Amino acid sequence: MKTIIQSLVISFIIHLVYIVGTMVVGYIKTRNYKPDIENSWENIKTLQKEVAFGVVGSPLFFLFTFIGVALICGLIIISYGKIVG
Repeated sequence: MKTIIQSLVISFIIHLVYIVGTMVVGYIKTRNYKPDIENSWENIKTLQKEVAFGVVGSPLFFLFTFIGVALICGLIIISYGKIVG
């Protein structure tokens, strides 16, 4: 039971670091963005050709990766315990 809880906690921490890291990178890119307004007036293009729509992933993807990372962490904890102890 202890191994399961440890692997779930490690998986949670890994996912938390990934999500927070993604948000920090987005924040830094937003803070450092400086639009070039002078040159933009010369290049007039229709909006429909320039807008890029992103893809939204399924929330189940995070559930499956959470379980997968927890299983891998559990295997590593068990293997480490057998090798060291």
